Order: sequence, then structure tokens, then C-alpha cells
Amino acid sequence: MSLTELLVSLAVLGLLLAATLGLLDEGQRLHAFGAARVESQQSARVALERMAREIRQAGRGRPDAGFPAVSVAEPTRLVIQFDLDGDGVIAGNGETVTWWLQGRILRRDAGGGAQPVINGVRALRFTYLDAAGAPTGHPTAVRAIGIDLTTEPDHVAAGPGRRAEARASTLVRLRNR
Repeated sequence: MSLTELLVSLAVLGLLLAATLGLLDEGQRLHAFGAARVESQQSARVALERMAREIRQAGRGRPDAGFPAVSVAEPTRLVIQFDLDGDGVIAGNGETVTWWLQGRILRRDAGGGAQPVINGVRALRFTYLDAAGAPTGHPTAVRAIGIDLTTEPDHVAAGPGRRAEARASTLVRLRNR
């Protein structure tokens, strides 16, 4: 074997290794992107399900109590009420629940302080509909609430030009109004 043959074989081997490593690197990036997207989707689903469950129950309590199911109806903040102890008065912990976005953290406060629900929220928007399905801003007229939530992972695994965001939305009707 001559020196020329050895150099040519090393050059070919170097090209093959560079191509293989490039493929492996791209595969790892795609895997990280997929994992980040799944994380975003799961976070959005968890938050949406929890909010929807509570919104459906808003206004629960004595029918003659007369308290509003929704006390604050803002585009990025929602305050709902329940009469958990059946006394007709909204006063105890857990009887008023606030949902809002603070930075990139979706928070829920039920009287014990603002607790984080999920991280990595890029956008949260509530829309309010009356009994006829028309948009309303008046809390006592709200009969359905649309939730639009956009999440992305806390860590940047997607790479430049790619976003592993997930968008989830739902329309929730209040059962008790």
C-alpha cells in the first residue's frame, strides 16, 4: 500500500464520517423539536382541561343566591365564583377563582395565593359570549367562554427558524347559568 492510496482512503473515510455525523446531528435536532412540541401540546391540554372544568362549574351553589358566575371578564384575566358551602355568600377560600397570565406562567388563585399551573405560555385570551352567542364584556351576561392558549417549551430545542409552539382553544358553556 502506497502513501497516496492511504491518503485517499483517509480522505474518503473523513468525508463519510462527516456526512454520518451531520445526519446524526440533524436527527438529534428533529428529536428535540418533536419532544419540545409534545411538551407544549401536553401543557396546553392540561391547562385547557383544568380551566374548562372549573368554568363549567362556575356559579354552582344555591340558585336563589343571586351571585354572578363570572365577576371579572377581561381578555387576559377571568374571575369565576362558586358557592361551595351552600350559604349563598361568596366568601371562603376556593369560592372565587382567578385565572391569568403573568409573564410566561399561567396562574390560578383560589384564595391561597397565586399558584403556577403551567410554564411556557406565550398567549392567553378569553372571549365571552352571551346567551345568544354574541360577544359581551359584561360579566353577568356571560354564558360561554372561549379560551385560546398558545404554549411553547421553556427551553429552546427547536433551533433557529423553528418554533415548537402549540395552540389550543375551546368554547366552554357555563352549566349553572
